[in-house]
Amino acid sequence: MTEAVKTQTQACNLELAAATYWWCACSRCKTQPFCDDSHKGTDFTPADLVIEDKQPVWICGCRRSGDNPMCNDTHNELA
Repeated sequence: MTEAVKTQTQACNLELAAATYWWCACSRCKTQPFCDDSHKGTDFTPADLVIEDKQPVWICGCRRSGDNPMCNDTHNELA
């Protein structure tokens, strides 16, 4: 697996508490959009997301954002 599969056609709108989160880059995780170590044995590495204060965030679901783990609306351009 060299390219992540698009798991969603839109972003995940979440309210996250202050913490460090790990975004799933491989699309194999059962805990989307967060990493559960399913990438082990692949070339994928999860991206860290550091939240300083509780806030709403838009996390990429299509795996094509140029700003991973944050959504940049690339999903709107995908078929």
